[in-house]
Amino acid sequence: MKKYDVYAMGNALVDAVYNVDEDFITTHNIEKGVMTLIDEDRQTSLMTDLHRLKGEWTPGGSAANTIIANSQFGSTGFYSCRVANDDFGAFFVKGMDELGVNLSLDSHNLPQGVTGKCLVMVTKDADRTMNTFLGISSEFSEKDLDLEALKNSKTLYVEGYLVTSDLAFEACLKAVKFAKQNDIKVSLTLSDPAIVKFFKPKFRILIDAGVDLVFANEEELLELTDGEGYSWIEERVGSYAITRGPQGAVVWDGKTKTAVDAIHVKAIDTNGAGDMFAGAFLSILAQGGSYEKAGRFACLAASTVVTKTRPRLTLDEAQEIYKKFQ
Repeated sequence: MKKYDVYAMGNALVDAVYNVDEDFITTHNIEKGVMTLIDEDRQTSLMTDLHRLKGEWTPGGSAANTIIANSQFGSTGFYSCRVANDDFGAFFVKGMDELGVNLSLDSHNLPQGVTGKCLVMVTKDADRTMNTFLGISSEFSEKDLDLEALKNSKTLYVEGYLVTSDLAFEACLKAVKFAKQNDIKVSLTLSDPAIVKFFKPKFRILIDAGVDLVFANEEELLELTDGEGYSWIEERVGSYAITRGPQGAVVWDGKTKTAVDAIHVKAIDTNGAGDMFAGAFLSILAQGGSYEKAGRFACLAASTVVTKTRPRLTLDEAQEIYKKFQ
């Protein structure tokens, strides 16, 4: 009997979500709609200009959002990450503990450094633009893995943003190989089209190492496959769940491909939609559900979170839609 349904690994960040106008994006020369890695000075400058706006701070990062959602829907999760012994690190650890997620961190012995932060800027068209200073997350390495916890997990979930660091990429590769040696399913999210574009060879190495399930949107998929799309991924990976925005999703369990309709809502913030989709999807698989059922629930969960001004649901909101779906 496995102790954890999902073992996730990713960049631990404190998210700061702000509603901004298009002028702010243009004036500050920010590339809209994608995640951009920036240095600490650039982030400090942006935070100074954003200070006049009301922001919402929360423990975050892509895989953190996914493992939290997964836990809210009744699964057990473990998260490997790295934060520093500063105020933001303490904020992150406390928040994740309150959300019921098991961490690889020793809260009494956090390393010196600066905890990573992500500025999430949401415009009126519900698009989200992220500027991220990774801080100590960029030092995530093999020593941050908990192989005993991974061995006691059903599924490994790898955040694609980790490929931006050589140390973190090596940790990802080690985790994937360890998982395959111990009959643990491996899932990978492509995370962001810009990241896929610049780190495509690393993604392909991970896939060749034995990824069983790929999460992506169609733009990320086309970037990874040089335009080939579904046929390329079907030749190399056992299954996938590809989101298509207002068109829903396409899921494939290795035998049957199913189109899942979107649930049409008025989106006000798409931040966290993909993370929520993956968390909801994995929760249904952990309970023995089919890919078609997982896809339907994931679309429901993602369509709900985009109606909120935050990347996650509250526990009550998550449990309410789960009961409704059941």
